[in-house]
Amino acid sequence: MTQAPDATRTPDADAVVTDRCWAADLRAAVFCSLALFALIMLVDFAAGSLSAVRAGLWAGLGALLYVILHPARVSAGPGWLAVRGPLRRRHVCVSLLTTVRVSETVAARVVLCDSLGNRVEFDPRVLAENPRLLHRLDAGARASRDAGLLRSGSVELSRLLARLDGREARAVFEASGLR
Repeated sequence: MTQAPDATRTPDADAVVTDRCWAADLRAAVFCSLALFALIMLVDFAAGSLSAVRAGLWAGLGALLYVILHPARVSAGPGWLAVRGPLRRRHVCVSLLTTVRVSETVAARVVLCDSLGNRVEFDPRVLAENPRLLHRLDAGARASRDAGLLRSGSVELSRLLARLDGREARAVFEASGLR
C-alpha cells in the first residue's frame, strides 16, 4: 500500500541545501596559499639562502594561510543549519533559535544560537549568494519566533532578510530589464 504524496510539501523540502560558491572559494584559498609558498620559495632560492629547514618553514606558512583562508561550508536541511570549517562542524536547529546576532563590522558575521546550546557563526554573504539557504533560515526563525523561543535578534534578522531580499529583487529587475 503506497501513500499519496503530500500536496503541501515542495519536492525538495527535505533536500540539503549547500553554499554554491564554496568550491570556488576553496579553490581561491588553495591558490593563494600555494602562490605564497611558491613566491617565497622563489625569492629564497634567488637569494641563495634556501635550505630544507627554511623550505619547511615556508610550507608551514603556506599551510597556515590555507587554514586561515579555508571557507566555512554552510549547509541547511529541514530544521537545521550547519557550518563546517577546516577543523570542526557545528550546527543549530533553526526552529529552536534563541539568539541571532548580526555584526556589520569589517568582518561581518551572523551568529545563531539555539535552545540546545549550539552556536554557529558565518559570513552573511553566504546568505546573499544562496537564496535557498536564506529561505531555510527565514522559515526556521519564523517557527522559532512563533514558538516564543527567539528572544534576541528578531529585529536584526528581519532587517538582514529584508536587505538581502531587496538585493535579490533588484537583481531580478535588472536582469529582466525593468529597472
